[in-house]
Amino acid sequence: MHVFYAPDIAVNPELPEEEAGHCLRVLRLTVGDEIMLTDGKGCFYRAAISAATGKRCQVKVNEVIPQEPFWKGHLHLAMAPTKNMDRIEWFVEKATEIGFDELSFLNCRFSERKVIKTERIEKIVVSAIKQSLKARKPVVNEMVDFGRFMQREFAGQKFIAHCYEGEKPLLKDVLQPGEDAVVLIGPEGDFSREEVEKAEAMGFRSISLGKSRLRTETAALVAVHTMNLFNS
Repeated sequence: MHVFYAPDIAVNPELPEEEAGHCLRVLRLTVGDEIMLTDGKGCFYRAAISAATGKRCQVKVNEVIPQEPFWKGHLHLAMAPTKNMDRIEWFVEKATEIGFDELSFLNCRFSERKVIKTERIEKIVVSAIKQSLKARKPVVNEMVDFGRFMQREFAGQKFIAHCYEGEKPLLKDVLQPGEDAVVLIGPEGDFSREEVEKAEAMGFRSISLGKSRLRTETAALVAVHTMNLFNS
């Protein structure tokens, strides 16, 4: 059954315009056809198309199906986006399929990309939750300077991954299952030493993601997968 994203379906029994266009013009579904909706807030809705006029698609909800969370705690990944946007889009798709709760983009000292269009990221996230049958959509935050991000209050565990020498445990060895967690991933040139020191002063623990030197998007995906695996 086809899945569509309708964040306001609980109060408005109509598909958003873009989803309606895909439903009616691309898939050529019509009145009476059954579809599945996700509100991105924890529920699926079994519905049938009740009216299709132009760009509008109204539905009749027949059943509300709450989905239990697939993992415990709030999983937050904060990363500096890569210069190549394709790599970020690849990461977002795969990370959403695996499962996490929040994504933040950091503008760091050595960042090569200073601007990111979150509208495009949102579309990839929506597509990925539909494909992977998730009723919860990760929050996507606008890009923020590293210093401002450090001013936020974070519950639970806080980690920063970097390549500088020193005793750094593997994330998998220190992650506490069931607790909220945020992991910071730096740009292709890594975090600056000053950024690492600032994070550590704010209670972030330096960690390693393994012996291999990973690309930014690979490191971010390893972090998401580790958080998800240990909290499932």
